[in-house]
Amino acid sequence: MHSLMDWVWHDGKFLGIAWSVWKVVGWLGNAIFFSRFFVQWYATEKKQQVVIPQAFWWLSLIGSVTLLCYSLHQKDSVFIFAYAFTWIPYIRSLMIHRQHKAARITCAGCGQKNPPQWNFCPNCGGKLTS
Repeated sequence: MHSLMDWVWHDGKFLGIAWSVWKVVGWLGNAIFFSRFFVQWYATEKKQQVVIPQAFWWLSLIGSVTLLCYSLHQKDSVFIFAYAFTWIPYIRSLMIHRQHKAARITCAGCGQKNPPQWNFCPNCGGKLTS
C-alpha cells in the first residue's frame, strides 16, 4: 500500500511530472492564462453585467505569450499554432482600452470621469463639456 507521500513524490517526480525550468514556464503560462477566467467572472459579478476588464487582456497576453514560448521550446507545431496569433486581438483590445480611457471627460461638478459620448454626468447631473 502506498502512502500519500509516495503519490506526491515518486521516482524523482512530483505529482508524476518530471519537472524542469521549461515545465515550470509551461505551467506558469497555463496558470496565468486560466486566471483571466476568475478576473472576468469577478468583474461581471461585481457590476452585475458582462464586462471584460483590462486585467483580462493583460493576463491573456502574458499567458498566451508564455505558452507560445513553451510550445516553441517543445517544438510542438499544434501548440505553436494555437498560440501564434492570439496576442494580436489582446494587444488591440489593450490599445482600444487605452484610447477609450484617454478620451473620457471629467465632470467639472464632481470630478467623475465619463465616456465622451455622454452629455450629462450620471453622478451629479451636471452638463459635460469636452
